[in-house]
Amino acid sequence: QVQLVESGGGLVQAGGSLRLSCAASGSILSINAMGWYRQAPGKQRELVAAITRGGSTNYADSVKGQFTISRDNAKNTVYLQMNSLKFEDTAVYYCNILDGLAYWGQGTQVTVSS
Repeated sequence: QVQLVESGGGLVQAGGSLRLSCAASGSILSINAMGWYRQAPGKQRELVAAITRGGSTNYADSVKGQFTISRDNAKNTVYLQMNSLKFEDTAVYYCNILDGLAYWGQGTQVTVSS
């Protein structure tokens, strides 16, 4: 069993920054991809950013140049640095990892006030 613990969400004014963290623990084999998804009210969950074990990244067009994903393989942790936050970035952000199977975090709320 793999557990994911997310942290770093909260309330921030537009233009501000937040850094999300997601630490994986438990029966970890070898984590391949790690990523962040988000789901706004009334919308489908969407990929925000992903990173492979080797460091290759992929971003949604809406966050390119604004968000940065990184990971610490030794700590089994993935981060999402979010800058210049906008009201439309408000959502629940979910961590996701692929370790043979896909695992999800519990979600952390990010609210951007205009």
